[in-house]
Amino acid sequence: MPDARRTDAVLLLVALVWGSSYLSAQTAAAALPVLGVLFARYALSALACLGLVAAARRGPHGRTRGWTREEIRAGVPLGVTQAAVLLIETYGVAHTSAANAGLIISLTIVLTPLLDRSGHRGGLPPVFFVAAGVCVLAVGLLMAGNGFHALRLGDLLMLGAAVVRAAHVVLVGRLTAGRTIRPLQLTAVQTLVGSALFLAPAARDVPDLAHVGLAAWAQLLYLALFCSVFAFLAQTWAVQRTSASRASLLLGTEPIWAAAVGIGLAGEHFTVLTGLGAALMVAGTYWGQAIERAHRTTDFTTATHPDARRPDAKPPNPTHPNVTEEDPACPTAPPPPTPTPTPTKPTTV
Repeated sequence: MPDARRTDAVLLLVALVWGSSYLSAQTAAAALPVLGVLFARYALSALACLGLVAAARRGPHGRTRGWTREEIRAGVPLGVTQAAVLLIETYGVAHTSAANAGLIISLTIVLTPLLDRSGHRGGLPPVFFVAAGVCVLAVGLLMAGNGFHALRLGDLLMLGAAVVRAAHVVLVGRLTAGRTIRPLQLTAVQTLVGSALFLAPAARDVPDLAHVGLAAWAQLLYLALFCSVFAFLAQTWAVQRTSASRASLLLGTEPIWAAAVGIGLAGEHFTVLTGLGAALMVAGTYWGQAIERAHRTTDFTTATHPDARRPDAKPPNPTHPNVTEEDPACPTAPPPPTPTPTPTKPTTV
């Protein structure tokens, strides 16, 4: 599988996991206070990450090197922004339906390109925002499938979570681009930061963890191991290999998976509007992805070949962007021609 397709597949898997997280968070928040859910989620995630770091250091290719300064400098602010996202999301899903939470958070796909100015000369083309508008229309149709209603507190909180998540995705790209940062170590720092942030506010709720049932613990473990550790690792790994805007578009398929989980596990009905919204979401996501990829390729070509936009310019070699079709084998200049010797008159004695 090509690297670009592998990265896309990982991001789609993250979207699937996060799409199922709203029902799990809602179930866990019904058994525990929100701050208790968040602390348990982060504490379990931190333990899992520390175990993976220790196992990697003891493995056949393990090293004794711990965290680098770059990983700590990037992990601390990313841990704060990630904790803010989960805090607003969990309070939001506790005051609205899991389906609406998954639908509203998908507006991140519109907000991220507005914040992401890296890798684009002059910003994204207007047609990109048309594709994003298709995704917004899809969100409206998906929401209409379950019935329109006035905005509630939970809906407004999910709108705020979409803004913070867009900023977090952009920040991941900016703090990790061009740096040697290991996703596992970075994720461990983020989970430790989140655990520290929620320890004091959730101190009163920690004893309640001993009294929750197996179903609530199953939801907490799923949120910690899959929706946090795996998703954080996969998102960091993928964003390092693509742009924040493209990652946001693929993660924007999250409401489709949220609807699928609702239909399969929560008994929600699949209406015509829901199906149309899901189809538009997939179409808008891949259309926007193609536009963004083509725009980045054009920017790269223009940067490496300033005369590439001239009508008489030769197109670049698609395999080697730094080599034109006039010289497909090597970008170096040809050797200078050998000078022709000047004939001389014979010497007479």
